[in-house]
Amino acid sequence: MTAVEWLLDNLISEPYTEQDFEHNSKCWDRAKQMEKEQMLDFGEFIIDELEPMAQNRDWVEERYNYFKSE
Repeated sequence: MTAVEWLLDNLISEPYTEQDFEHNSKCWDRAKQMEKEQMLDFGEFIIDELEPMAQNRDWVEERYNYFKSE
């Protein structure tokens, strides 16, 4: 579940009371934390996947030339 999906499932759609607003604020803070964790997890995954290729100079040069040409 993404942070946005979690947030939509947990927000009070029409917050009428102070407790509703507080609940939504806590949900917003939790969703931001979840998003950060998801981004870090994704970064670790990418590093694990790309590290062996990045150690290959030919692969790095090929990627450089590809991005340079765009």
